[in-house]
Amino acid sequence: MNALPANPPGGSHAALLGRLGGRSIVFVGLMGAGKTAIGRKVATVLALPFIDSDQEIESVSRMTVPELFERYGETEFRALEQRVILRVLENGPQVLSTGGGAFMNAQTREAIAAHGVSVWLKAELDLLMERVSKKQNRPLLKSPDPRGVLERLMSERYPVYATSDVTVPTRDDRKEVIAAEVVEALCRHFDIAQTTPAGEVEP
Repeated sequence: MNALPANPPGGSHAALLGRLGGRSIVFVGLMGAGKTAIGRKVATVLALPFIDSDQEIESVSRMTVPELFERYGETEFRALEQRVILRVLENGPQVLSTGGGAFMNAQTREAIAAHGVSVWLKAELDLLMERVSKKQNRPLLKSPDPRGVLERLMSERYPVYATSDVTVPTRDDRKEVIAAEVVEALCRHFDIAQTTPAGEVEP
């Protein structure tokens, strides 16, 4: 969980927190979209706790996500993921980063809709490939054709991600810039006038 800023948010950020009430900001999107990195930045600027669902799952199970996939398979992993996310959502407001497949579960989507505001970080294929190719802990990409796997996942998941409350295109830019765009998009979602400088959040 992130340490919180010393000073509480003001202006439109305070208004956003007021509109959120007890609800959480929930990031969804494919692996490599930046949900954890951007989520941490948004949590910091809004003085909210940050939770990564994969880290919560690993803490509960005392196993890594790849180990869970290997030992129990994707179906059992998704069931555990759903239970963890439902539990976490009861403790809002906070910023929650979810795994790429979490939003595909109808019950999880219903829980997010009831207890949060969903934010889809929408990324292009080339950006995702560049990012995930640097990491070896992606169970779904253990394939001779990882690009093909990502293309299939985009085809399957993007129509579902598109039902999110807020969509923010992401790109190869500074995390602070993308985080600021997320906050701006959330303010627009709640019809809150921007009273703080737009462009980027504090590093």
